[in-house]
Amino acid sequence: MSKVRELVFLHQLSMPCHLAVLAESIGLKTRVVKQVADLDPERDRNSFYLIAQQGAALDNSGVPLIVSRLLPHVPIALYLVDRESLEPESALLLGVRGLLFSDQRMDLLLTGLRKMVGDELWYDRPLISKVFRRLVNSQDSGVELAQETMALLQTLTGRECTIIQLVASGARNKEIADELCISEHTVKAHISSIFRKTQSRNRVELLRWSQANACHF
Repeated sequence: MSKVRELVFLHQLSMPCHLAVLAESIGLKTRVVKQVADLDPERDRNSFYLIAQQGAALDNSGVPLIVSRLLPHVPIALYLVDRESLEPESALLLGVRGLLFSDQRMDLLLTGLRKMVGDELWYDRPLISKVFRRLVNSQDSGVELAQETMALLQTLTGRECTIIQLVASGARNKEIADELCISEHTVKAHISSIFRKTQSRNRVELLRWSQANACHF
């Protein structure tokens, strides 16, 4: 990762962004943004985005919906995270660099900021170990998985592949319907079929599946 020049906080709350103040206290340049529309990830290539979970629209795993749209462009971490409303493993597998919880001490918040700006992940070690072991095990059965994936891909229609790409870009059902000139009911039917074929329970799992098989789309 290129050297981080600025921390950009997406803070959609009426209260002040105390984490930005903390970051400035250790010499980090910060900018607080109140609206998603004010973000410009193409311009902010050398920035690090921190998105408040509180106040954001969330997916089924508690990850802000905007995250999947921004991740291809900038590194992202979450702050003001409620432990009870977010699945850390989903955030890690999605590519989020770390989590700063709303109940953490100031020293831990600052340590987490420094680590992430230094291009390190900031998660509990047991979680990282668990995910790493799973990845190693998946490598051992890579040939079998590849054959299963190819067979699965052959069951997807062209329209379903298009919808998978749109879902992966962060598009919601209405946006997909408008893009393809079909009804939202038809979009829901397609997505139900896609979930069944890819064995995905929700959009987060479908996003992970599409990222793992991006070369086939």
